[in-house]
Amino acid sequence: MSTEERNPQSMDLDLMSSLDIVRVMNAQDTHAVAVVGGACEQIAGAADRIAVRMARGGRLIYIGAGTSGRLGVLDASECPPTFGVAPDRVIGVLAGGDYALRHSVEGAEDDRNRGRAEIAELAAGPDDSVVGIAASGHTPYTIAAIEEARARGAFTVSIACNHPSPLADAAEWPIPLVVGPEVLTGSTRLKAGTAQKMALNMLSTVVMVRLGYVYGNLMAGVQPTNEKLRGRAVRIVQMATGANAATAHGWLSAAGWHVRVALVMGLAGVDADTAAARLEAAGGHVRRAVG
Repeated sequence: MSTEERNPQSMDLDLMSSLDIVRVMNAQDTHAVAVVGGACEQIAGAADRIAVRMARGGRLIYIGAGTSGRLGVLDASECPPTFGVAPDRVIGVLAGGDYALRHSVEGAEDDRNRGRAEIAELAAGPDDSVVGIAASGHTPYTIAAIEEARARGAFTVSIACNHPSPLADAAEWPIPLVVGPEVLTGSTRLKAGTAQKMALNMLSTVVMVRLGYVYGNLMAGVQPTNEKLRGRAVRIVQMATGANAATAHGWLSAAGWHVRVALVMGLAGVDADTAAARLEAAGGHVRRAVG
């Protein structure tokens, strides 16, 4: 596995100056960016297929162990506040459970039975998409979870930093991100984790755009649950409609601080009830609702 090999650029890491270490790490991260760039077609293809299933009511489920699993949980947890999607629509599952978010539970990654059980307990089915994340591509827990998901008819995706790998073989749609050896040998929280994080950012963002949670490049689904986010909601409506702050605030108040409803009100010149009805008929897509 290339993720376990020694990186020739950092053989004397302990003899380097701090600045030289930082420069080597930065150069390696730049390589990770290029690798993700080479996987754009696979990432976009996966996102389109996930969006189709989520539009039918399915879920996006990330599953993994260690750093990879934590990155999945992070992406899943950011989707509700960013896009307004319900928390049970994008789910992050981590080997070892919530305890493993803050503590090392290294043995959990070897538990194939638990990997299968996680998917069974979620009752994954044909409208669901399950993304297995593992830098090595050899994690038994994650491989078993993907095997179980695929057997249940779910759309399965793998994100691994070695290729070929057992995880890629188990998944219907592999996304290989072969970043090579780490600056600190085997520490895949580094550029492997960086590459995985970038791919997950792309995957979830494209899915949410396809599902109508974005208008232009604005977070139309943002949940204004605090003062900062209410201010952001006002600015979003202003930027989309050209209205002043007072008018945007008025639309949002009338819409119950539902940003997409307020956007349709301002863009189509209709009241809140009409905007809500048009939005529902358009499947939540602001641009379609405006016509």
